[in-house]
Amino acid sequence: MEKEANELRRGRHTVTKRIVQELIQEQIELLQTTGGSQATLPLTIMKVLASQACHGAIKFNDSLTFDESCHLMASLSCCQLPFQCAHGRPSMLPLADVDHLQQESQLKPNLAKLRKMVKAWKLFGKEKESTAKVEASTVL
Repeated sequence: MEKEANELRRGRHTVTKRIVQELIQEQIELLQTTGGSQATLPLTIMKVLASQACHGAIKFNDSLTFDESCHLMASLSCCQLPFQCAHGRPSMLPLADVDHLQQESQLKPNLAKLRKMVKAWKLFGKEKESTAKVEASTVL
C-alpha cells in the first residue's frame, strides 16, 4: 500500500486503478455471457493472487540452510504442481554431475578393435553355423 500512496503523491497512475478497471470490465462481460453464474474466481483476481504468491517466494541463487532446504522439499512434495510457480514458470532446476557426463562423451570408440571383432565374428560365426548344420544333418 505504501507503493500505491507514493505513486499517487507523484501524480502517477497506480497499478490498483488498472487492476480494478480490468476486474470491473471482466465482471460485466462475464455477467453478459453467463447470465450471472460464475464457477471460478475472476481472472484479474487470479492474476493478483499469482503475483502476490511470487513476491515472497524463494528465488534462484537464494542461499538456504540444510533445514530450510529439507522443509522446502517437504512442502513441495505436498503440492500438485511443484515444478512451476503460480505463473507457470519453472521453480526447480535439475542437478547433474556434469563432469561425469563430459568424461563419458569424450571417449571415442576404438574402430580398429571393432573391425577386428566383426571380422572374427564373421569367421567364427560361419564356422559354428556350418558345424551346427553338419551335426543337425547327421542326427536327422
